[in-house]
Amino acid sequence: MQRSATASLIRRLNRSAVLDLIRESSPISRSEISRQLNMSIPTVMRVVDMLREEDLVRWSGDSLPTGGRPGNLLEFNAEGYAVLGLDLGGTKMFGTVANLGGSIQSEIYRPWEDNDPEGALEQVCDLISDLLACPRPARQQVRGIGVGAPGVTLFESGVVTWAPSLGWRNLPLRDILAQRFGLPVVVENDVNLAALGEYGFGAARGASSAVCIAIGTGIGAGIVIERKIYRGFNQSAGEVGYLPPDVSYLGRRYEGFGALESIASGSGVERRARQVLQELNRPMPDQGPSAEEVFKAARLGQDWATRVVNETIDYLAFTVAVISAVLDPEVIVLGGGVARSADMLIKPILKKLEGVVPSLPRLVPSHLGYRATVLGAIMLVLDTTTDYVAVKNLA
Repeated sequence: MQRSATASLIRRLNRSAVLDLIRESSPISRSEISRQLNMSIPTVMRVVDMLREEDLVRWSGDSLPTGGRPGNLLEFNAEGYAVLGLDLGGTKMFGTVANLGGSIQSEIYRPWEDNDPEGALEQVCDLISDLLACPRPARQQVRGIGVGAPGVTLFESGVVTWAPSLGWRNLPLRDILAQRFGLPVVVENDVNLAALGEYGFGAARGASSAVCIAIGTGIGAGIVIERKIYRGFNQSAGEVGYLPPDVSYLGRRYEGFGALESIASGSGVERRARQVLQELNRPMPDQGPSAEEVFKAARLGQDWATRVVNETIDYLAFTVAVISAVLDPEVIVLGGGVARSADMLIKPILKKLEGVVPSLPRLVPSHLGYRATVLGAIMLVLDTTTDYVAVKNLA
């Protein structure tokens, strides 16, 4: 039994390593795969044959519309499959149909209607149905559905334990969608998927480890190490919004937003802006300035906005310092709505951290923006449906 299990693991390792290399280095020959992975030619040939049967890789000439003779180089067949990616945000849903290479073929934005939890679920199903009806290239199959949920999720079971904006508690979303649509489904926290998207297609591509800090209505972080999402023992790794900025925040209960996100998220920026305007007896819009308006006013040199932005830089520098000291990731990505003003944040944050942490992190803005979560769905669906095993080095 143990020998069989070991042989099975070796096959999975070999398959994962070969697929990874072809995906990242197309076009590539079998002999070059053998050399780079220190793997025998017969083993490479067996794995390649399996991947070709599954239509995940092809001979480079197979893509020629003229039907010319295939070459001796292999390439990743990104167009062979599509993945449906869903980002179930706080105010609207966003769904895409994309191929395995991250090229988006169709996308749909749709606002949430004012419905109960059952109504929200039906809206998700309607969105998936509409995405499945979008035109796709001939013979392209749907490999699976990846869903980014705005709340606490249990990846192994596909249960959304708590999504406040949707009213979902202990909802077996994966099983409901898989039964309804007859496709493989993965359900993950939306920020975790965003981190995986940046790791696979965006600002953290090629890194060994990455953390994506999503700064929007709240603050969360997704952690990816050697292509795997790190979720933590209680599935709550990366909940940096609950960090206490200083000791005065200890000994309290935080039922909604955590201590840090109550002051440093987009909504926190808006709240502090209203406080500053009131202190200075300045006129204020009925709804108060949005976070975007605060940063715009700071660009114009308005003193009240500059004060709020400088405070935000301090809080985010604290967050980056904690992540750097505990995890030491290769890359930290700033994402989410507030990160659209990353040009005003990154250099000041790094300046604040000089001499504070052992080494300054590589802090970069998101390359994918609002598409990060749905592109992370591609990576997770591909890994789940190919029984992927993370491979650092087989040599």
